[in-house]
Amino acid sequence: MTATADWVDVAAMLRDPYETYARLRAQGPVVRVPALGRHLVTGFAACRAVEADQATYSADVSGSGATMARALGAKPMLRQDDPRHEAERAPINPGLRAKSIRATWVPRFAHNAESQLDVLRERGPERAELNRDYAAPVAARNLVDLLGLPEATPEGMQRWSHAFIAGIGNLGDDPDVWARCDAAQREVDEHLDALIPHLRRHPDPSMTSALVNGGLPEPAVRANVKLTISGGMNEPQHMITNMVWALSRHPEQRDRVLADPALWPVVFDEALRWLSPIGMYPRETTRATVLDGVDLPRGTILGVVIGAANRDPAVFDHPERFDIARSQRAHLGFGSGVHLCPGHWAARIAVGEIAVPRLYAALPGLRTDTRREEAWSGWVFRGLTDLPVTWGPPAL
Repeated sequence: MTATADWVDVAAMLRDPYETYARLRAQGPVVRVPALGRHLVTGFAACRAVEADQATYSADVSGSGATMARALGAKPMLRQDDPRHEAERAPINPGLRAKSIRATWVPRFAHNAESQLDVLRERGPERAELNRDYAAPVAARNLVDLLGLPEATPEGMQRWSHAFIAGIGNLGDDPDVWARCDAAQREVDEHLDALIPHLRRHPDPSMTSALVNGGLPEPAVRANVKLTISGGMNEPQHMITNMVWALSRHPEQRDRVLADPALWPVVFDEALRWLSPIGMYPRETTRATVLDGVDLPRGTILGVVIGAANRDPAVFDHPERFDIARSQRAHLGFGSGVHLCPGHWAARIAVGEIAVPRLYAALPGLRTDTRREEAWSGWVFRGLTDLPVTWGPPAL
C-alpha cells in the first residue's frame, strides 16, 4: 500500500522544505502527496532508480510538459526522452565539457565577476545585497556570453528567465503569467531572428551557434535557447549566495578554504548537496511498475525530490550538517543519468572556481550581515532572494 501524506503544507515548504522532506522520508522513499497531485520520491536510491530507467519514467510529463512547451514555444530537450533528447543535446555537449569551458569561457567569466565586484564595492559594506549586486548579474552576464546573445542585457536575461520559469510552472493557467511569458518569448525571438542566419554563416563557440549548426529544426533551436535562459540563471545565481551563506555560518570551514584554495571545489559540491538549488523535477510512469517497494500504476506523476535525496541519512552521515570534510559521495544536485545537467561544468567553474573565490579575495572579512534581514523562497527551485553582506573587520 502506498503511503499517503495528507498533512503536507505547501506554504511551509516554500518557506523551508527540509522538515517536510525528513517527515516524508520517514514515511517511505515514495509517498503520495494529495496537495501536490503527485507522488514525491525522496529516497536517494529511488531517485537514482528513476533516472536510470527513462523507458519506465518519462521526462515527457503530462501537464508539466504541456506548460513548458507553451512557455518556450515548443517542447525542449528537458521534456524529451532518448533518442530525441540525445539528438537535441548532442550539439551542445562538446562545448560544455570542462576542457572547452576552460579554454573558451574562463576569461569571460573572470571579466564578468571583476566587473560586478566594482558594483559591490560601490554599494559598500553597509548596503550591499549579494543576490542583487553580484550573484544574479554575474549569472546573467555569463549566460549572455555562453548563449552568444550580443544584444541582450543582464537585466533582460534575468527578466526573461523569471518569466519562463513562471510560465513553466503555470499549471493554474494564470493569464498574467502567460502575458509576461509571451512578451519574453517575443523579445528572445527578435534576437534570434537576426542571430540564427548570422550564425549559419559565421559559427562561433556559443551554445546558440552549436544548436543552429547542429542539424536541429529551427523551433527546437529556439525552444532550447529559451530552456537555457530559464534554467541557466537559477543554479549559478543561487550557488553563489548559498556558498557565502553556508561559509558565514561555519567560520571554521571558511577559514580552512581561505587557507587552502584547493578546497573551493569541495565547498561547491557540499553546498550543492546541502542546499540544492533545483529541489524537484517531474517524471511520469509509462507502465505499471514497482519503485523501491511501492506499486505505481501507469501514468503516475512523480516529483523526483533531489533536495530531499541529498539529505538521505541512508547515504550521507549527518546529512543535515554542512561539512566540507565529509567523505565525498556522489550527490544528485545536477540530476543524474542521461538528463544530468549539461551545464554542470560551466557552473562548477564559473561559480566554484571564479565568482566565489574572487569575492572572498576582493572583500576580506566577507560575511552575511545579520543586522539586515535575509529571505529564502521556493522548494522546486530554492534560493536566497535577499542576502545582505558586509566585509571588513567586525564592529567592536
